[in-house]
Amino acid sequence: MKILVSVKRVIDYNVKVRVKSDNTAVDLTNVKMSMNPFCEIAVEEAIRLKEKGIATEVVVVSVGTKSCQETLRTALALGADRAIQVDTEDGLDSLGVAKLLAKVAQNEAADLIIMGKQSIDSDNNQTGQMVAALLDYPQATFASDVVIENGEAQVTREIDGGLQTLSITLPAVVTTDLRLNEPRFASLPNIMKAKRKPLEVITPADLGIDVGSNVSVIAVAPPAERAGGVKVGSVAELVDKLKNEAKVVS
Repeated sequence: MKILVSVKRVIDYNVKVRVKSDNTAVDLTNVKMSMNPFCEIAVEEAIRLKEKGIATEVVVVSVGTKSCQETLRTALALGADRAIQVDTEDGLDSLGVAKLLAKVAQNEAADLIIMGKQSIDSDNNQTGQMVAALLDYPQATFASDVVIENGEAQVTREIDGGLQTLSITLPAVVTTDLRLNEPRFASLPNIMKAKRKPLEVITPADLGIDVGSNVSVIAVAPPAERAGGVKVGSVAELVDKLKNEAKVVS
């Protein structure tokens, strides 16, 4: 079984995001970048399936400029077998990325596509669903447990009411939640080995895909600063403030 895992290069989750002075985009100058945390979980799950003997090959793919090769090398160091970079400008919308990933999945004849449920930069949570729709594959999102057997995936996912278990036939798309696993750290020997693993660079033209965006960013703004709280001396004062100042009760 071949597993295709998509990974994305994003601002490190420990970094405080800054907005450019002209409000056109997030400021990436001298900012630490890393693999999207949900993508790390997807890579880890694919590697574990390979270690169990269920998967025979793990291929990682990223869409973006040459800088995303660093993220791909990280995935290779974690245990992926080979990598594919789809060379595009940054800032593609979700549908453009989904079209590219779907075509790569077709070309690779992937039996299982594992993706992070969302990226921590745009937080759209829609690319995985779009890939499944474009390929007409069954999908299971927000996976907290994945079991593969007899050509099917038993996926436990988190919903508002608790847990739901789905049985989907392969090939399929699975998106990962935080509780699926704990990603490993890449060892130094594996980091060195990753430099020799194959990394293929292709373009949207090679895939026959038009990535023209239908979405444009009008403005980017930081969240409003929160005002400090106040202490109240009684329940009556609290009700008065909720009614007359906050106007959340009548």
